[in-house]
Amino acid sequence: MGGVLDRIHAVLEPLRAGLAHEVLVVDDGSGDDTAKVAEARGARVVRHPVNLGNGAAVKAGMRVAKGEWWVLLDADGQHDPADIPRLLEGLERYDLVVGARTLATGTGVHRGLANRVYNAFASCVAGRRIPDLTSGFRAMRAAVARRFIYLLPNTFSYPTALTLAFLRTGHAVLFTPIAAARRVGKSKIRLLRDGTRFLLIIVRITTFFSPFKAFFPVALFSVLLGLGNYAYAFFTRHQVTTGSALLLMQAAILFALALISERIAQLRFDRSEDDR
Repeated sequence: MGGVLDRIHAVLEPLRAGLAHEVLVVDDGSGDDTAKVAEARGARVVRHPVNLGNGAAVKAGMRVAKGEWWVLLDADGQHDPADIPRLLEGLERYDLVVGARTLATGTGVHRGLANRVYNAFASCVAGRRIPDLTSGFRAMRAAVARRFIYLLPNTFSYPTALTLAFLRTGHAVLFTPIAAARRVGKSKIRLLRDGTRFLLIIVRITTFFSPFKAFFPVALFSVLLGLGNYAYAFFTRHQVTTGSALLLMQAAILFALALISERIAQLRFDRSEDDR
């Protein structure tokens, strides 16, 4: 923690004359001297009495953070503060700039494969290529990010929700290549448990902002299954089965639900945490 803060101050100090800033650290119920170390290095500290989760810590920091631009990064040493100016430069044209980890980043085989699956799924949802969905190193416009705080989960995968929320509401997002080092300490993320949670987060955000993409494929599959069943029964037994009729009715209901949900989602686009 101390080393990361020292590097952050070293990067931000030359910018102090033209860019006022603060360094905010969220102590999520740690049992060590994290808060004392951070305060000794001039950081503003938000304390949780107990561990509430990675996402809850980020939300707590976002709710009290000042300024027009926010930069988020992990304190485990994997993100290089020297990349902060590059992310801030992107905010001149974009609303969110994500530090997309390159292949040189040291990750395990399983996590690397899982990240590719998440990225592919999210790219389909968002309608554009997403090279790194789960990177926690990012810069954003505070006015936009505040609208999505209530969407973020309390546990891991808040970057997933935040990235898709920006994309699905039509905000400009830039992915800037970065090289991330291996984290200091052991990751608390578990492939099966948190991987399933990540996929559920993607589905939840999809149904929130673009439910048509969630319901229409299911409706289409039901139509094809119903027509296939109908054709098989008709040409083999010259009958129209109840199963075929039920599948086609289900498809019609799902399609109607997709249209209604899409309209409701449109009404949420101007919703913010302040007027919930």
